[in-house]
Amino acid sequence: MSIRKRVYKIIFESDTPAGKWFDLALIVVIIASVITVMLDTVQSLNVQYGSFFYLLEWMFTIVFTIEYLLRLWSTDRPLHYAKSFFGVIDLISFLPTYLTLLIPRTYFFLTFRILRVLRIFRILKLAKYIQEADVLLLALKNTRKKIFVFLSGLLTLAVIFGAMMFLIEEGASSGFTSIPRSVYWAIVTITTVGYGDISPVTPLGQMIASFTMVIGYSIIAIPTGFVISEIQTVRKTKNSRPKVCCKACGQELE
Repeated sequence: MSIRKRVYKIIFESDTPAGKWFDLALIVVIIASVITVMLDTVQSLNVQYGSFFYLLEWMFTIVFTIEYLLRLWSTDRPLHYAKSFFGVIDLISFLPTYLTLLIPRTYFFLTFRILRVLRIFRILKLAKYIQEADVLLLALKNTRKKIFVFLSGLLTLAVIFGAMMFLIEEGASSGFTSIPRSVYWAIVTITTVGYGDISPVTPLGQMIASFTMVIGYSIIAIPTGFVISEIQTVRKTKNSRPKVCCKACGQELE
């Protein structure tokens, strides 16, 4: 077996002892790197250990860069891997560090590398969870038009209720100082979040607020129904045909 094939077997195949140990070690490094980025945002720790955190981050970045290049070199289809879900995540895991040389604030995007821990599903033979995630994503994709129409109607209601509350509560020192601020209140109320930073004080305003809350409870489950129905349809379709997954990227092959 050539060196290239050996590297591929270790990096991409978790069925072998070497491959499993490689992936587990990689996950430990990923978690350690994310913890480093998080701790670096604590002001007291940054003052005392900032230089150490900076050195650690560059060490992690070099490790991830070498690993990414080895993946591209060892696979027969490097472009396919680079465009796959894990390929993009692997690239994001180290690219922000290099970008910080030009744009310092991109440093904190490194926390996205925690997504690489998703590889644990493949390592621990939990591929069925990845398949369920694919079902959910496909269901969301298929219902995007319905959800768009729903959100458009929801925003329309928010504008109407917001404008009404502005007209009713204007001058009542209740926080409805403009229509945009009133629309913000309507969105918070319809979605049942209820921050409480703005609230009506007039009887008519409170009555409309109560009606808005009831409307919110009535329509909040509508998109959930869309997605659940589509999930059942997608699952039936996927179960009716054999599934073959690429070992390199984890994507289902047609």
